[in-house]
Amino acid sequence: MRRPNVLITGTPGVGKTTLGKELASRAGLSYVNVGDLAREGELYEGFDEEYNCPILDEDRVVDELEDRMSEGGVIVDYHGCDFFPERWFHIVFVLRTENSCLYDRLESRGYTGKKLQDNIQCEIFQTLYEEAVLSYRKEIVHQLPSNTPEDLERNLDQIMQWIEQWMKDNN
Repeated sequence: MRRPNVLITGTPGVGKTTLGKELASRAGLSYVNVGDLAREGELYEGFDEEYNCPILDEDRVVDELEDRMSEGGVIVDYHGCDFFPERWFHIVFVLRTENSCLYDRLESRGYTGKKLQDNIQCEIFQTLYEEAVLSYRKEIVHQLPSNTPEDLERNLDQIMQWIEQWMKDNN
């Protein structure tokens, strides 16, 4: 049975991991958090002193995921999306969060200074939505609000309906 691949992207702190894990559980799909995958496999090409974080080796991440993605049924969670092959995803969801809510979430994670401000600006200027629209067919890219528990439930319901319809149409 064919199963869709789903990309969940957005600025850090918008709720990608919460949504992705719960969606995988409800839909019976596998879940990949690219940050965790990179940490476990040491898929880095250096360290960014300014942002105090490792630099992802995107080519190695793609190599690591290629077989799983070709099988289908994978939910991928990452804050960037322009390096994944377009052929991998059947649908892309960009989570969006109001700035005051996002600020509080990032601050509670220990984000400060330039790292905090740059992530807030990224959300204000819709950087990841624009990246998704430039990287994938516009008709498969969708923005979803991610501010409240009610948004989370609505998003889960909406994506589950899409997955169920995709599976009917493609099997």
